[in-house]
Amino acid sequence: MTDEYLNEATNRYRLLRVALEHFKCEPTALTDEQHQQALRIVNNQVQIERIVLRSSEAAGVIVSDAQIEEALERIAAQHDDPSAMDQALTELGMDKDQLRQMLHAELRMENVLERICADLPPITDAEIQDYYQTNIERFTRPPSRRTRHILVTINPDYPENTREVARTRIEAIAHRLEGKIQNFEKQAAKYSECPTAMEGGLLGEVTPGKLYPELDSYLFQMQAGQVSPVLESPIGFHLLLCEQVTPGGTSSLEEVQPRLLDWLQSRQRQIRQREWLKALLQQSVSEKVHG
Repeated sequence: MTDEYLNEATNRYRLLRVALEHFKCEPTALTDEQHQQALRIVNNQVQIERIVLRSSEAAGVIVSDAQIEEALERIAAQHDDPSAMDQALTELGMDKDQLRQMLHAELRMENVLERICADLPPITDAEIQDYYQTNIERFTRPPSRRTRHILVTINPDYPENTREVARTRIEAIAHRLEGKIQNFEKQAAKYSECPTAMEGGLLGEVTPGKLYPELDSYLFQMQAGQVSPVLESPIGFHLLLCEQVTPGGTSSLEEVQPRLLDWLQSRQRQIRQREWLKALLQQSVSEKVHG
């Protein structure tokens, strides 16, 4: 297989990956603007890959068959079914064997980047604690309420949604729910005029400032198991059900330590890799200038 063909195939493969990862679609579905942006990303990736794989650090780096098969499975998982992946490759003029060759180059580059991080020191408990204390605001969570609601809209263009009729309708719903909050979900599914009706009126975990002020101020005074009185917002009348109360507060160091360790390790690797790549690119430019 010629270098010219390999470069052409690499570009096809990279275009497929960029389209899926950045735009969540096949290359043929990209708009003109997206296509140009994707080509710029591909060009940048190809240049960086070429420099990395020619570096001294790349000598002796290998890629196992298992790595390639795992990468294939990840790509396949981004398609609705195996035939969709095959169709995408066909449209690009590629088959799976050619894709494996492209993956080999990409994974070899990833292995090189992992190699240059092999001598990084482990993140210490002191470093984790220092980051936690210095950035304590990142670990503060607002209070929240797991909430359902029922909406009857106000729209004078429809007789059943004039203000007076809408108020009468939601008051009837509120009356049916008195002492029977277990029926809230069914009433929402049957009568609510919000798209959430299909999920029994579920708004999910609501934090302050997410709802209309008229609803927000009342919701965060409610306790679990309470149904609000009829509340009015700019779009209509509402009933709220507070299913669960989660107080605000600050996550403890013990709670966040595992994921904070992972994040600090990832940041450490990214810094090392960026510095190494920057030095490689500067060296490449220098060689071209003085070559």
